Amino acid sequence: MAIGDDILIARLTNRETQLMQQADALDAALQPVAPEWPIDQIARMDRIVLRIGLYELENDKDVPPKVVINEAVELAKAFGGENSSKFINGVLGTALRLQTGELPIDAPSKAKPTPVKKSVPKPKKDTKKRA
Repeated sequence: MAIGDDILIARLTNRETQLMQQADALDAALQPVAPEWPIDQIARMDRIVLRIGLYELENDKDVPPKVVINEAVELAKAFGGENSSKFINGVLGTALRLQTGELPIDAPSKAKPTPVKKSVPKPKKDTKKRA
């Protein structure tokens, strides 16, 4: 059964609000799953995709978990770095196994994220003419 545009927009707006309100809690839940990578060292797009994926794993029981992870991987392929899709898959897969009890809580993901690129300012050109 299809839903109307107004219902879809309301659902998306509500989900966005909830994601923003729960960002710190989602980050705290992600940290033990990828302990070698502090949240602030994970590329911004990867963090966003991880938050969305974890939020859906925890809150959207209408969507099968493997579909949630696959969609997150596709987002990472489209918008993330070279290794983003593998990292997202590993972290969310580990989070799912922890949720379902398939893994003990002390079994972290071994996935490697795309590191945050630190921008280095370019030196300014000396435009003054010298005599």
